[in-house]
Amino acid sequence: MGVIAVNDRSVNLLENYDIEVLRTWKGRGAILCETKQGTYIWKEYAGRKEKAVFQNALLTMVKENGFENVEGILKNKEQELLTQDADGTSYILKTCFEGRECNVRDAGECVQAVETLAQFHRASYSEEPLPGVCVPRTPHLEFEKHNKELKRVRKFLWDKSPKTDFEIYLMKNYDYFLNLALQMTEELRFFKSGEESRFICHGDYQHHNIMFCKDGIYLINFEKCVSDSPVRDLYLFMRKLMEKNNWAEGIGFELINSYDKIRPMEKEEFRQLYYRLAYPEKFWKIVNFYYNSGKAWIPGRNLEKLIRVTGQEKDKQDFLEKFRTRYGLS
Repeated sequence: MGVIAVNDRSVNLLENYDIEVLRTWKGRGAILCETKQGTYIWKEYAGRKEKAVFQNALLTMVKENGFENVEGILKNKEQELLTQDADGTSYILKTCFEGRECNVRDAGECVQAVETLAQFHRASYSEEPLPGVCVPRTPHLEFEKHNKELKRVRKFLWDKSPKTDFEIYLMKNYDYFLNLALQMTEELRFFKSGEESRFICHGDYQHHNIMFCKDGIYLINFEKCVSDSPVRDLYLFMRKLMEKNNWAEGIGFELINSYDKIRPMEKEEFRQLYYRLAYPEKFWKIVNFYYNSGKAWIPGRNLEKLIRVTGQEKDKQDFLEKFRTRYGLS
């Protein structure tokens, strides 16, 4: 099989594939394999076998539909997508691309990233359900789950004494963000999903999974792919970028317009994007991290993040108001 440089028992499982391994080395959360057939990524797969089947079906479909710049999964000699070790841990072997991640500080690259996303979504529309298992996601149900946690943490904080500086500041701003979360969830409940529900989303469309290579932009890491409105992917990429840029309207509208030129959005998709952006997800993430980690010691960075979120709220609401006006949302 060739020389194995990484002292990892899992690499011995590569003998189950029709490849000749020349060397291996550690990458981010994976092992990279140089072979005579090219370079591959070998990593643990935490999902179910049925999800891997769905993931592979999506990758195959979008390539057939003209969007070829996505990773591929190699089947083993038994024609299985996953290979298990003696302990039952599953591993997956995927194609690897030489390049770098999208630079979120480069507005031009971010525009290219949403244009690529629109091209991917054009190829990810499926009239029939794909094989494997993928439970469709509904945004208001996800937000309702977040809201239950927000209510639970508020009660915990109310009863806790004494409180740290972080907890005092959190309580000072809690009711505003909780009420906003409840309002956006209630309004989103009446959103009617249409044809866009037949699209398959990447599920984790962020800069780590967007590779700029010599011959184009490639998308990787589809483990979280899901049946949902394409707005899901656009929202995730936009929210993180907008937070980094203090909700600057120029950047926000340039991203939306760049996407819309390639895959025109329906009125209800603009409406859903508005509600997703309006929901205080960053606040929930800070609360979630606080509540589910050790509360005896709270990193100072958590307070910095919270102060940043509250400090950006006016700019965010200004952007959202202009968003409603620009796209005619009542």
